[in-house]
Amino acid sequence: MQVRRTRPGDTAADANPGEWRDRITDPESWARTVLPGRAARAGTDALALATALLIATLLRHDGQIGDVDVRGLVILSAVAAAVQIVAGIRLGLYIGRWSYGCFEEIAALAKTVAVTVPVVFVLDTLLGRLVPRSAIIGAGLIMMVLAAGVRYFVRLFQDSRLRPSPEHGIRVVVMGAGEGATQVIRAMLRSPSSRYVPVALLDDDPAKRALHVMGVPVAGNRYAMSEVVRRFRAEAVVIAIPSASADLIRKLTDLAQPLNVDLKVVPPVVELFGRTVRVEDIRPVSHEDLLGRREITIDLAAVAGYLAGRRVLVTGAGGSIGSELCRQLARFNPAKLIMLDRDESGLHAVQLSLDGRGMLDDRNLVVADIRDQQRLDEVFAEHKPQVVFHAAALKHLPLLEMHPSEALKTNIIGTYQILQTALRHNVDRLVNISTDKAADPCSVLGYSKRITERLTAAADATASGRYSSVRFGNVLGSRGSVLTAFAAQVQAGGPITVTDPDVTRYFMTVQEAVRLVIQAGALDSKGEVLVLDMGEPVRIADVARRIADAADQHIQIVYTGLRPGEKLAEILLGPDEPDHRPNHPLISQAPVPPLDGAVLSLLDPSAPREDLIAVLHWLAESPALPTGREKPMAGGPIHTEWHRAAVGSKRHPETAAVPPGRRP
Repeated sequence: MQVRRTRPGDTAADANPGEWRDRITDPESWARTVLPGRAARAGTDALALATALLIATLLRHDGQIGDVDVRGLVILSAVAAAVQIVAGIRLGLYIGRWSYGCFEEIAALAKTVAVTVPVVFVLDTLLGRLVPRSAIIGAGLIMMVLAAGVRYFVRLFQDSRLRPSPEHGIRVVVMGAGEGATQVIRAMLRSPSSRYVPVALLDDDPAKRALHVMGVPVAGNRYAMSEVVRRFRAEAVVIAIPSASADLIRKLTDLAQPLNVDLKVVPPVVELFGRTVRVEDIRPVSHEDLLGRREITIDLAAVAGYLAGRRVLVTGAGGSIGSELCRQLARFNPAKLIMLDRDESGLHAVQLSLDGRGMLDDRNLVVADIRDQQRLDEVFAEHKPQVVFHAAALKHLPLLEMHPSEALKTNIIGTYQILQTALRHNVDRLVNISTDKAADPCSVLGYSKRITERLTAAADATASGRYSSVRFGNVLGSRGSVLTAFAAQVQAGGPITVTDPDVTRYFMTVQEAVRLVIQAGALDSKGEVLVLDMGEPVRIADVARRIADAADQHIQIVYTGLRPGEKLAEILLGPDEPDHRPNHPLISQAPVPPLDGAVLSLLDPSAPREDLIAVLHWLAESPALPTGREKPMAGGPIHTEWHRAAVGSKRHPETAAVPPGRRP
């Protein structure tokens, strides 16, 4: 799917922000609306040049007006004005390329003067020395000062008209004095309707202590927040540091909490995606900001190299990860973005977020179930994807513990069918989305995702392209995340339920996770699992306490105990997986023992629950099995030998690592 562009009949106001808007093509409208402003700029510069010639000539003659050749000065001024305008048009000064008074326009003005002065110097010689030569050189310098000064005062006047009144806006102390803060202050002060009026800045850099940004002074560092808020009568504090980490935001939040002010924040770099900060971006601090915010660097050239102009398929496109994948992938201009999900409401939501229409009339929206092999072949045959991101999966650990057959059918068999379909249709690159539960697994979810990592490694061994898995932990803001559950419990009046006081988990925002997933797809990898660096683990009890304290009423926290299959602390890498990062500082690459997909034909989803879990456990942890000829999926019973091994693993783990007859 392509993001909608302006169509015939749309007005400029109808176009999405950042989209191309058609230029004015009607000559009458152009002459009426555009030409007067540009002519005024050129005329002002011509007048400044004539004035500069007069001043320079008078200075050359020590102020003696009688010594000035007025006729020659007038002629040369007219010639110089013509040269100035022609040079300015050629260099883009008078064609509307830059906003009035910006640094780029001043640079173009300097280039224009640098061209004009030598040309006028030569013409003056040909016309018989109408003014002294030194006056021409001096006029260039004086003209620069006059023209730049006019632009400065005009821009100052325009800015003063746009500046909101401190009496009607919210007085704001801005934390940070870098580029992000400059963008925030500029956005606040150039909109009369802005709700915010910056009154002071805070920055920890001593070199910025005397700095003023658009007239707003740096009044101290973060530890002076209380005194600065009181002195400037501020009502809000805005953290204007897009690259701020979650740890920094937590510290600033703790400093602001006792001051009875609103605390706001600008989006992280990953959400801005290269654009400037706007007033509309300023928002209250969220739990995502406090837990999972980091600056994620991405090799745009490498990513665009495998996405731009190519056909990209996303499975599970209606889910939290899949929908964010689609939104970010669309920015790299794929030839087609095919979005597959069995949830039609999820597809409707992701289309609405991409083009604002949600008409469900695009063939690139595909309703399909990854369990249906025939349907997958139809989809791949029609769309011929070159890159596949496989995000479709069941992910709720307690439910899969109760219903392991569903983990087998969706997570394992569904992924295997995606892999085999991709191989048959010559998909060049495939990224399988895994989870930290697959590292040293102890749950059905972990077993199933570890098996998919191994199946992906086996597929990579026979593929002409690159097939790899990407593993990461809890994603903030995803459906069913702990924050969503806590918010619902608070809304219901409590209590907040936490499994254990010491339980810890890794957290990452969905934007950060997806950005690294896209980057991982560009790495040189041979069947490896690519493990995203999730930062430091967070105590869930601390998160619950912060949420409870922020509630309007007293909220109790209740500890319920770990559920079957849950760990006290998650890990990202298993015991035999080294933390090797050859290509990206936030992505580890660990080898995966391949698993021949033919073994899946021996599994039966209708087998007893305990037996099925035991076999999944054994398949997840067994050594690399010899590769055999791939077989179609069958519903046969569990192989007797493996069944005995699996059941034995529950009674005698030390003797059940491999089936009988295959022990070392």
